[in-house]
Amino acid sequence: MKHPQLTVRGVRARTVSVPMRRPLGTSATMMTAAPFLLVDLYTEEGITGRAHTFCYLDIAAPMMRRVLEAAGELIVGVPLDPERIRRVCQDHFALLGAHGVVAMVVSALDVACWDALSRAAKLPLARYLGGATETVPSYNSNGLSLRRSDGDLGQITEEANELLEPGFNALKIRLGRENPREDLTAVRAVRSAIPPEALLMSDYNQALSVEEALERGRGLEEEGLYWIEEPVAHDDFAGSSEVTQALGIPIQAGENFWGPNVLATAIAMTAMDYVMVDLMRIGGVSGWLRAAALAEKARIPMSSHLYPEVSTHLLGVTPTAHWLEYVDWAEAFITAPILISHGNAKVPEGPGTGVFWDEDAVAHYATD
Repeated sequence: MKHPQLTVRGVRARTVSVPMRRPLGTSATMMTAAPFLLVDLYTEEGITGRAHTFCYLDIAAPMMRRVLEAAGELIVGVPLDPERIRRVCQDHFALLGAHGVVAMVVSALDVACWDALSRAAKLPLARYLGGATETVPSYNSNGLSLRRSDGDLGQITEEANELLEPGFNALKIRLGRENPREDLTAVRAVRSAIPPEALLMSDYNQALSVEEALERGRGLEEEGLYWIEEPVAHDDFAGSSEVTQALGIPIQAGENFWGPNVLATAIAMTAMDYVMVDLMRIGGVSGWLRAAALAEKARIPMSSHLYPEVSTHLLGVTPTAHWLEYVDWAEAFITAPILISHGNAKVPEGPGTGVFWDEDAVAHYATD
């Protein structure tokens, strides 16, 4: 692909923390706020590329900002080519390894590069990459967190219906309670509260051993779940393969795969039925495109994890595109949220990813 000729002038790093509309409780933790690193990549030609990456923990945000600032100094004056910039950054940070904070920062820079290039071409990112899709199926992942004590099941059923109200036909529930019967009760409560045609995904967030996953999975096989996500440790490919082969419910995995090579290994070991990649762990736009090619070759449906603002574009060019995971966390500081209608997310039509900062909101939620 021949890119517009741009040169990096500088990089700006900022951090924000946004209160979540609904706290996110998983088998691993409980989060009430979403910390983000914001990237502005400036070019000599006046084009700015933007990206945002979810930092998971408040303590990680300043670390990621400092890594981004260091990376930004490295690429000043460098022609804006995503692959070249990735190599410059990875070579510099080689002693820190290719995963974790460094990988997420390099991925964020990659996204900002592609945003700038597609803005310069005056095309939406999806069209710049050769896509023509206008909408992608989306499910609401903005609630039904794991509660240690669910108390009134009416609260669960009420929330389930609220999650469908913005125009969704599918939603996700987190599982992993100490007593498997409580998981079953919660699933049944949601399933009975939503329309029969609505889809219900589930997510264990790596909470189970292989033996537990088999036992609990078999207990859920008649409950109408669309998939079970990450029942076992994300890097236990042999265990995940055993669960995948044994259960009738499709197994979803991949949000914790650090790069396309890890996905290739998981595919070779038949570790899942469906794959879900995270934009900042898989390697930004560049890593996503390589992952999509692997999924196409293996004929595995591929979904997104977080970042719906950019993932809508990328699913639009993914041959085996499956589902967009929708969360609203970034809507507090961007100017144009994703539009949902009849269960589909609309691919933004403006140049680039369509992400612009609401500077007043950024100042309000700033943590740096």
